[in-house]
Amino acid sequence: MEGDCLSCIKYLMFIFNFFIFLGGTFLLGVGVWVLLDPTGFREIVAANPLLFTGVYVILAMGLLLFLLGFLGCCGAIRENKCLLLFFFLLILVIFLAELAAAILAFIFREHLTREYFTRELKRHYQGSNSSDVLSSTWNAIMSTFDCCGVNSPEDFDDSLFRLLNQNKIVPEVCCQRSEVVGDVTSFSKEECLKGSVVPYNNKGCYSAVVDYFHTYIYLAGALAIVVLTIELFAMVFALCLFRGIQ
Repeated sequence: MEGDCLSCIKYLMFIFNFFIFLGGTFLLGVGVWVLLDPTGFREIVAANPLLFTGVYVILAMGLLLFLLGFLGCCGAIRENKCLLLFFFLLILVIFLAELAAAILAFIFREHLTREYFTRELKRHYQGSNSSDVLSSTWNAIMSTFDCCGVNSPEDFDDSLFRLLNQNKIVPEVCCQRSEVVGDVTSFSKEECLKGSVVPYNNKGCYSAVVDYFHTYIYLAGALAIVVLTIELFAMVFALCLFRGIQ
């Protein structure tokens, strides 16, 4: 009976580690996609050091989960106590790191509000031709998602941008069209910059980005819960199998 139970645990651990292996492969794919994506998301990431670092963190985590899944499968099938112990300790470190990251994300969630981004935009955005990291990031976002400001073009009122560019109401990126529709005269852009006409891109970037990633946010949250659950069960099975091997 004990042998049958141990055999069951061994194959269950193999299955769980196979899913960890698939999860690592998925994260590797996401990281590579972000770096190579031709739709413009790569420019947003490259313009922000924090996001740029985050992509490589995803790649590193994906590679680590990929190797851990492989290690766990081998340890379970071969019933190697050394491999199982090494696997358990590494998966425990990853589990605690992911849990700590989730807690920190929840604690600092107020930094992702409309008010926070609007305040940062007004204080630090300098214009379409600025080499400043934050300005470059905002330019990439507004260009990629065809939007202007956080909520609307009015976000640039009483802002650093207006102080530096007193002859412009909105940045040039708000007056660019991804596709030319109808008859667009040469002075339309100048009128847009001066506020004589409504900017071509008058939708707020907060809504544009949230709408774009709405489905993926819930998918990412569900995937994170699934990965944490799988890792927890994998640790339990590894410990049980380690103690059951003679």
